[in-house]
Amino acid sequence: MGARGPKKGKGMRRFGSVRQYRSGRWTASYLDPTGLRQRAPETFETKADAEVWLSQIEADITRKDWRNPDAGAVNFEEYATKWVAERGVASLTEELYVRLLRLHVLPTFGELDLDEITPPRVREWRTERLATTSAATTVAKSYRLLKAILETAVDDELIRRNPCRIRGAGKEVSKSGQVASVEQVDALADAVGIRWRLMVYLGAYGPMRPEEQAELRRKDVDVDNATITVRKAAPELATGQRAEGPTKSEAGKRVVVLPQFLRIDLKRHLDWYAEKGPDGLLFVGEKGAPFRRSTFGRKWKRARAKVGMPSDFRFYDLRHTGHTLSTRSGATLKDTMVRAGQSTEKAALIYQHSDHERQKEVAGGLDRMVQAAREKAREQSQKGAGGAEVVRDA
Repeated sequence: MGARGPKKGKGMRRFGSVRQYRSGRWTASYLDPTGLRQRAPETFETKADAEVWLSQIEADITRKDWRNPDAGAVNFEEYATKWVAERGVASLTEELYVRLLRLHVLPTFGELDLDEITPPRVREWRTERLATTSAATTVAKSYRLLKAILETAVDDELIRRNPCRIRGAGKEVSKSGQVASVEQVDALADAVGIRWRLMVYLGAYGPMRPEEQAELRRKDVDVDNATITVRKAAPELATGQRAEGPTKSEAGKRVVVLPQFLRIDLKRHLDWYAEKGPDGLLFVGEKGAPFRRSTFGRKWKRARAKVGMPSDFRFYDLRHTGHTLSTRSGATLKDTMVRAGQSTEKAALIYQHSDHERQKEVAGGLDRMVQAAREKAREQSQKGAGGAEVVRDA
């Protein structure tokens, strides 16, 4: 048997060239825009098929859509790891990305090159994750992360098109936040213990994120005006370390006007529990250590059980409670967004600024609502006690 290289049928064209092998099949090659010769990745049954392939390549070059066929030969795990490192995101977000990659994305795609990740493989991966984990929210986060990484690969011209094309796959569908009553918030504040009761109230009537409260300092509290200035945040990583840094967004930096009834709790907490000095932390544990999510979490669960709240009522649901009560007291959507430190690009275009005077009005309405609810609860309690006394007398 002789060599199986090109034998005959060499054809010169205006763009590229075609040759026929001894086997009868055809190959094609061309000079790419950088001057390097590129060969077709497969052979063709006829000369016409080879020429059609060359015509498609020529059209891509003319439209500036041509991509080096070897560009996508980049390992996904290496590219994804570098992608996360270059994002410059907050520590908590970086920790989330790394965890999602490690647990959900890399086991399937880690050993593949970028151009080997196809739409069918993405669909199969998502179906498997949904069936295996039964965690639709986590799978949605993982899909969004994979799509974002591959979208950057498109921008880097390593792949031609993003293979993540499942409509709605990155959308999280979670149940609405639960709302506690004023009486339940008071009960939770009492049950969690006097050292932490202010944290419950700030979560509901601030409404402040736990990572924002963890970084509050004595200097941020103005008891006379019942305000707290949120400057930074200190989320806790899975390692237990505090990641002190900026708030979730620029809107997170704000002055929160509190209902007047919280002035007593503010003053008492400063006198009894906050660290000394202007920069002293507002919330510290019994042994003087900074607020720990894990330690508080155990206290929260016990308090929740004692009050009889559902086991899925989270501390973050206090924020939803605050949103709802503020709205009921007359606050507009823009008022609640400013109060909670929320901001999105869409909101920035739609909602106007809610100034400090308006925030005082909102806090006043919230104060009246809570005071009225407490007074009603006291009246009902007194009626119940009176009725019991009549029965005993009888």
